[in-house]
Amino acid sequence: MSTRKQNSHNSGCSATSRTSKVICSCGNEDIVRTVKNGPNVGTKFYDVHWMKDTQCKMFKPIEGKLVVEDLQFQLLEKDTARIEMDMLLESKDKRIKRLQLKNNILEQENRELRKGCCQFRIIENTSLADEQNFKMQFIISLTLFVIMYYLK
Repeated sequence: MSTRKQNSHNSGCSATSRTSKVICSCGNEDIVRTVKNGPNVGTKFYDVHWMKDTQCKMFKPIEGKLVVEDLQFQLLEKDTARIEMDMLLESKDKRIKRLQLKNNILEQENRELRKGCCQFRIIENTSLADEQNFKMQFIISLTLFVIMYYLK
């Protein structure tokens, strides 16, 4: 059924049609109204005064079923919101785990690159030392050769 809203001139009520139909003794379908001001604010009741040509004086407070249905609907909405939040949290947890795994892999690669860089520097320093030693040996050998050549 479609939702209908209407304000009464004297009661300050809003009306909505519900799925559960209540038929008045006058034969008209009642609508659910909610008191909007006064001491009974929030109270729901059945009313047929929305029909212009009715003389019915029916007024029946809603007890039990619709209140329970409203509470069940509110509980369903909260459960749905909680499930959506749980799903969002689970999705974010999975993303955090993926990012942590990726971070661990990148940190391992970084350690390996640093280790390789250090090994390269050691080899470079060793090569420089070997080169300097070779130069010294060459200079000493050349000096000895020249000395031996002139001593002969």
